[in-house]
Amino acid sequence: MQEIMTTYKDNVTDIENFLRETIFNLGELQEWEGTDFKKVFKVFPSLELVYTCNEETMLQTSENIYRNKKTKAPIGRHRDYLLNNAKFNNSDIAITKPYISSATGDTCITVAKKENDKIYFLDFNIPFLLQRLGLVEIHSGFNFVNKSFYFLTANIMMMLALFTIGYSIYAFSNSLMVQGDISIEAIFKPVIALTLGLAIFDLAKTVFAQEVIFKSYSKSSYEEYRVLIKFSITIIIALLIESLMVVFKIAIDNYEHMLHAFHLIAAVSILIVAVGSFIYFTKKKACN
Repeated sequence: MQEIMTTYKDNVTDIENFLRETIFNLGELQEWEGTDFKKVFKVFPSLELVYTCNEETMLQTSENIYRNKKTKAPIGRHRDYLLNNAKFNNSDIAITKPYISSATGDTCITVAKKENDKIYFLDFNIPFLLQRLGLVEIHSGFNFVNKSFYFLTANIMMMLALFTIGYSIYAFSNSLMVQGDISIEAIFKPVIALTLGLAIFDLAKTVFAQEVIFKSYSKSSYEEYRVLIKFSITIIIALLIESLMVVFKIAIDNYEHMLHAFHLIAAVSILIVAVGSFIYFTKKKACN
């Protein structure tokens, strides 16, 4: 959602001018009240809710009128809080700042228009409004397939992460209670399994958050590679733990093989330098 809000803030003046001019060109909204504002909904595909309030009392006097339904529950509610962050400024139209709608649960802005002794409130869904203005691209059919695939993949990865964590607990319990083995290997192997489980779960969580709950439209290179960076760091931690285990095993069994441990640590060090350089240049590119 951060990317959507950034896009909105960068274009807020043009968006508000578009809304003001279009609503002005519609004429009196009371003309469309009898038809449940069907023409207004047709003009604004991003419009999701319309209702009216008494200008003096700020009590809601109409039903909540959605695109395809109505509900009487909100009648009589106070709506003066909506105008706390919106000013008419010698005009009959005011626009609020973005907020989460209690009626739809989506991020929206509300346009308030005075007519006679009424104030008409129109809630616009921000992502769809940005799509309407060509500021973001949202394709519902492809998004459904895309989100379904990511949803399935992320859930499978989460199950595999839980299986890996369960295996680490089983391996440690089996070594300790059944085999009676309290060696360095018996301790470090479950730790490595736990670290890999954490890496898989963290990747699944990031995919689920960015591709299922909210599709990222960020143009930032750093945002695009954030998943790769987080996963790489977790894998490096697992390799460092493995390297430490190898050093302990060689130190206990045979010092002649210490060179192999050195090669492993050197390889992990090169990987750390590579990931660090990647993060540095990616951030540098994003700032330019």
